Amino acid sequence: MVAYFQLQPAESDLQELADEYWQKTDARERELEKAAFEAGESIRNGEHTLANLEAIVRWKSERVVHYMITNSNEKIRRSLAIAANPESTTETAVRALLELQGVDIPVASAILAAIFPERYTVLDYRALEALGHARHDVHFYEEYLEFCKRLAESNIVKAQNDVPAATLLRTLERALGGWSRRYIG
Repeated sequence: MVAYFQLQPAESDLQELADEYWQKTDARERELEKAAFEAGESIRNGEHTLANLEAIVRWKSERVVHYMITNSNEKIRRSLAIAANPESTTETAVRALLELQGVDIPVASAILAAIFPERYTVLDYRALEALGHARHDVHFYEEYLEFCKRLAESNIVKAQNDVPAATLLRTLERALGGWSRRYIG
C-alpha cells in the first residue's frame, strides 16, 4: 500500500509558517529542542548513552521518558549504534530503536531526526495533519520521509538560521506543524 500525501497549506505559506512556529515556541520548548539536537550530534559522534537518548525523548514526548530507564545501557548503546550508523537503512534504524522500551514510530523518527537532521524528519501528528494523513508504521514513515525530502528539496523553504537543526527538513516540519497549529488547533 502506498501512502498518499496532499499538502494542505499553500507552498507559498510554508516559510512564513515555519518562522511563525519557531517564534511562537516557548523558551522551554526551544531549550528542549536545542538539547535534543546537541544530544543527536553526540550520538552521531559515538556517545550512545541514556543521557543523550533521554534529551531527545524529553523533547519529543516527555511523558515516555520514564520508560527509558528500563532499558539496559547495553541495549541503548546497541540500538543507538545501529541508528547512528550512516549505512543503516531507514527500516533498520527504526526497527533497532523500536527495540527500546518506550519508543514507538514517532519517537524513533524524532531520535533519527536529532541524529541526522539532514536525512530524517519527525513523524508528528501536526505535520501529518498538514499532509492530510495520520497512519504510523515503519513503511509509512519511509514514504512520509521520502515525500518530505522531495518537498524540502524543491526549494519551497529555506533552512532557518540560528535555530537547532537548521536544515530544510526541519524547516519544512516547522512549517507543517505551524499550519496545523494555525488551522487545526
